Amino acid sequence: METDRIILGDCIEKLKSIPTGSVDMVFADPPYNLQLAKKHTLIRPDNTGLDPVDDYWDKFDNMADYDWFTQSWLAEVKRVLKPDGCVWVIGSYHNIYRVGSILQNLGFWILNDIIWVKTNPMPNFRGTRFANAHETMLWCSKSRKAKYTFNYEAMKSLNDGLQMRSDWLLPLCKGGERIRGEDGKSVHSTQKPEELLYRVILANTKPGDVVLDPFFGSGTTGAVAKALGRRYIGIEREPKYVKAASKRIAAVKKGDNISIMEKREFVRVPFGDLVAAGVIPAGTMLCDARGKFSAEVRADGSLVSGDVSGSVHQVPAVLQKLPSCNGWSYWFVANAKGELVSIDELRQGYIKEKIK
Repeated sequence: METDRIILGDCIEKLKSIPTGSVDMVFADPPYNLQLAKKHTLIRPDNTGLDPVDDYWDKFDNMADYDWFTQSWLAEVKRVLKPDGCVWVIGSYHNIYRVGSILQNLGFWILNDIIWVKTNPMPNFRGTRFANAHETMLWCSKSRKAKYTFNYEAMKSLNDGLQMRSDWLLPLCKGGERIRGEDGKSVHSTQKPEELLYRVILANTKPGDVVLDPFFGSGTTGAVAKALGRRYIGIEREPKYVKAASKRIAAVKKGDNISIMEKREFVRVPFGDLVAAGVIPAGTMLCDARGKFSAEVRADGSLVSGDVSGSVHQVPAVLQKLPSCNGWSYWFVANAKGELVSIDELRQGYIKEKIK
C-alpha cells in the first residue's frame, strides 16, 4: 500500500480505495456541524471583525444528514483499521455526543475521552454563554478485545515523569505555526496545534506505523507523523488545502530511528541487587550531597545511620524528618578518586549492563 501521500477527493469514496486492515491508527477531525452562518457580524472588544467557521463543508441540512455522514465514514474507518488498531475523533459539544453514540453502535470500544483544555480560548464576545474553552477527543480501539498499542512510559516521560492525565492543557494553533496564504489569512479555519497531534501519535503508534487522517485539512497529522518517523495517508477534498499541506509536509525533516521508552524496557532494580552484585558492596558508606548525613550499607540492602535503620528511602526520610525521600537521588558514594557519584548513576550503569 502506498503511503506518505495525500488523496484528493471525498473521504467516504476514497476510504473505499484503502485496503482492509491496513492502517494502524486513524486521527479524524471531521466537520463539527457548527451551523454558524453569517447572520450576525461578530465583533471583538477592539471593534475588529471575527469570521466564524462557516465553510460549506461544515454545513448539513439536518441532524439526520450529519448522522448518515458520520456513520458512513466511521464504518469505512473500522474496515481499514488493523484488528488492534485505534481511532481518535475530535469534536465539540455540537457533534461529539452524536459521534460517540455512532462509534459505540459500530462496535468501537471507547478507551478514554481526552479533554483538550485551551489555554488561550476564544472569548464569548456576546456574553450570552460560557466561553467554550475545550474540545473533546474520543480514543477508541477497534473492538473491546483489541490489543491496542499504548506507549504508557513514553507518555509518562513526556509529562515530566508523571502519569499522563486525560486533561491536556495546550494552546490554540497560532503565530508561526499557523499556515497562511499569500493574503496573510489562515489557510484553514480549524487548524489543530502540532503539540496535540504529537501526543496522540506518540501515544498509540510505533515507528513505521501507518496513520490515516480522512479530513487532512492543512496537514498537521502528516507533518507530525513524518517528524516522528511514522507513515501517513491523508484524504482531503479541497485542492487549496492539499496544496498547502503538501508544501508544509515537504519542509518537515523525516524522523529516523525515533525511539521511545516502552514498558518492557523499564527495568526496576531494588537497591539490594546493587549490593548483591558488588556495585555498592556491604560496608560502603553513603552520604548526602552536603555531607550532613551518612549511612552504612548492610548485606541485606538496608542502611544504618546511628540509631536509624531501614531502606535506602526510609533512612534519609527519618534523618531529615520528612514523610518520604527518594534515596536514589539523595545518596552518593565516593569513587576511587574521592569524587561523589550518585547511586542512581550507578544503578543506571548496572541496568545498561543487565539488559544488553
